[in-house]
Amino acid sequence: MPTIRRAVIIGNGIAGAENQCLGLVRALGLSHTLYRVTRPRGGINDWLRWLPVSLHKNLHNVVKRFRVTGFSGIAEAKAHYIAKLARETLDKDGPTLVVASGRDTISVASSIKRLAPENVFVVQIQHPRSKLNRFDLVVTPRHDYYPLAPEGQQQIPWFLRGWITPREPPDQKVVLTIGALHQVDSIALHRAASLWHDELSPLPKPLVVVNIGGPTGHCGYGVDLAKQLISSLLNVLSTCGSLRVSFSRRTPKQVSDILVRELGSHPKVYIWNGQDPNPHMGHLAWGDAFVITADSVSMLSEACSTGKPVYVIGTERCKWKFADFHKSLQDRGAVRPFTGEEDMSERWKYVPLNDTEEAAAQVITALAQRGWRL
Repeated sequence: MPTIRRAVIIGNGIAGAENQCLGLVRALGLSHTLYRVTRPRGGINDWLRWLPVSLHKNLHNVVKRFRVTGFSGIAEAKAHYIAKLARETLDKDGPTLVVASGRDTISVASSIKRLAPENVFVVQIQHPRSKLNRFDLVVTPRHDYYPLAPEGQQQIPWFLRGWITPREPPDQKVVLTIGALHQVDSIALHRAASLWHDELSPLPKPLVVVNIGGPTGHCGYGVDLAKQLISSLLNVLSTCGSLRVSFSRRTPKQVSDILVRELGSHPKVYIWNGQDPNPHMGHLAWGDAFVITADSVSMLSEACSTGKPVYVIGTERCKWKFADFHKSLQDRGAVRPFTGEEDMSERWKYVPLNDTEEAAAQVITALAQRGWRL
């Protein structure tokens, strides 16, 4: 029986998308090589990201071996090269698992399958919207299908549905998850607990971790939500032993500035300054409860995999499939709205999200049906 011993990840330079690929490959226990689909950046290029990657590059007069500044050391994802490598190494290393995530990776991943169909097994994370036969497996959240539901049909204009939704219900090629895949598992948390022990274990309990993302087209907010969050955090500080706040790369400066100004001098509060090392994994390991802005599916998925209380602020500002995602978490009992009236020492139980391990199990099953194994 052919055995897969290695994986190729096709990334797009966006941490949230690549982290899903890395999480799945990690759960499968495979080593990997990372390639990236890169676009020209800066100036007018930032307005051309809606174009297919190949057309965007042609418009930018990209040379054959173009590399984007900031991705040094990561090879450009070229379908012909990766397919050729998979064919040439089949006898020595077995078939290749290809895992890709993000819109820009769709054409490359599907081309690899077309060029080397007997040598690769291609998993596309995040729904490609159409032509699922271009991949061996698609892993996508259930809420991607929300626009096909009666509520979605009523809320979403018909002319937008083709852009934001799959066109048909899921078939046997589709693995449905609740949230996003990630690299947070028991081993990673144990390592983070050890690494951050000296800094985080002495902090007064309960340790409440606040993760702040940034507004999106479907979860809009600004300083207004920051002020609401500050007011609510001040209300619950009496039931917190300590509070640690982190911002993401997407957090608007005006949002981070007002939180630093209003909370930064409080003796119970520590605000991460963005300098390495990033305490995110340590916070997941040592935090007793989490407060997270509603915009980030990834941060919510990670926190809900710990089984600890997760509070969400800004859910009412989200619409369409993102509102459906929040409802699914609430229905599981994994999250509650953050109102500022909470006792942060309160605990509740729910079944932790286990999307990454469950998706990995589905990949293994699909490989076995093809006559392959890990």
